[in-house]
This record gives sequence, C-alpha cells and structure tokens, in this order.
Amino acid sequence: MRFKLFILLLVSVVVSVMAQEPEKTLYYSTGNEATVVGTITLKGTSPKLRIIDMTADPVCQQQNRKALPDWIITKQGALANAFVYVKGDTLNMYRFAVPETDVMLNQRACYFEPHVFGLQVGQSLQIINGDPTQHNVHPTPKLNQEWNQTQAADSPPMVKTFRRAEVMIPIKCNQHPWMRAYVGVLNHPYFSVSDKTGKFEIRNLPPGTYKLVVWHEIFGEQEIDVTLVPGESRSADFTFDAAKIPEDKKWWFDREN
Repeated sequence: MRFKLFILLLVSVVVSVMAQEPEKTLYYSTGNEATVVGTITLKGTSPKLRIIDMTADPVCQQQNRKALPDWIITKQGALANAFVYVKGDTLNMYRFAVPETDVMLNQRACYFEPHVFGLQVGQSLQIINGDPTQHNVHPTPKLNQEWNQTQAADSPPMVKTFRRAEVMIPIKCNQHPWMRAYVGVLNHPYFSVSDKTGKFEIRNLPPGTYKLVVWHEIFGEQEIDVTLVPGESRSADFTFDAAKIPEDKKWWFDREN
C-alpha cells in the first residue's frame, strides 16, 4: 500500500513539474534570417573505391554491373552526402513547426536513396521498396526506438517517425549488407546534405551564435563557431584528409589504399 502511494506521489510531482515548464515560443520568420553556404572537399589523393559483391542477390547483380559506393567521394575530391547542421542556445529558445510533407526513402537498384538525409522530430518518413526483390529496413538508433521490418517487392510504403533528436542514425538492410543510409533527426529545420559537388546551403537561420557541424560517414566530424547577424550570408568551407580513413571504414576501398 505504501509503495502504491509512493508511486502516485511521484507521478503527481512529475506531472506538476511538467505543467510548470513554459512551452517554448513557436518560431516565425522575421525576414531578417541568415544563410550559410559552403563546400566540403577532400585533401590528398582520393582512395580507390572497392567494387561491391552483389552475387548474393541476382536481382541486385543484374541492376549493377559495376557496383561502386560512389556516394562517398565524387570527382575533384568533392565530398557528397555530408550532413551539415547547426546547434546552439539560440535554437533552444524556440520550437519549430513540423513539416506536413513526408520525407521519402526509396530502395532502388539495391541502394537506399537518398543515402544521407535529415528530418525533424515527429516528421513522417515514408519508406518505399522500388525493387523487384525483398528488402529489410533496420535503423539502429541509440536514443530512439529500434525496429527491424521486412519489405517485400510491391508492398505498401512503411511510415515511421522518430520521437527524439539524434545525429546520426544508421539504417541498414540485413539482406543486402552493402545497403546503408543515415538520417539526422533534429528539433529544427536547419540542416543540409552536400551535393555531388560538395556544396551545401542552410537558409533562414535566426541570427545568433551557433556551432556549424559537418558529419561524414567515412571521415568523421568537424565543427566551427559562427555568429550570424540579421540578413547575413556567410561562407563556411570544410576540408577532410584523404589519408585519415578509420580502420573500420577501409572495407569500402581497395586494399591498396
């Protein structure tokens, strides 16, 4: 009886504290927001990519005669699929409207498309199997709920959400081990993914001081401090070292690297 009373008292205290916490102000654009643009490049000789063995699934092999993980490095040493975002106390003052549009993750030619992407907490992620073979979708988060679901060819889309901010969450296909994707889940919309030329852009940032962070699946993470004034357009470039490939990432490349 005493234990039940203790639990009831504890719950009432938690509810009371939550009720006293003021709700954050919903952010509305003022027209004086800032923009950050930049390019992400690789210093040194780009490592040679390894051909992916897809013989385990004839459907995948037929669609990829020379399967390379070319989402990693593109021409002229540009780094595609780097996730760029900001963090800082300025953003912690507000809450941001969750987009009503779904983010799409497709499985096409036995790859995840896009390979790296972002969405907001509570925003719907729609997962499609566009291949004539069965796939498996298995995120492995640390802060969100893990799930593992098979998706047959021509099956309806899966629709999922993430309840907590987390950067980055790996997504794999247990049936095709080369299939990887990464999602950054944030409480705000200020993120970007570098394109094939290494370029990124984050628009409509409230003025303030931030840490600008770039994450890459092979070369790791870098961050710099930026202070943005109203209406400013700031350039911020990042360079990674081609010689610094972690041991657990070298399997994407030829042994000669």
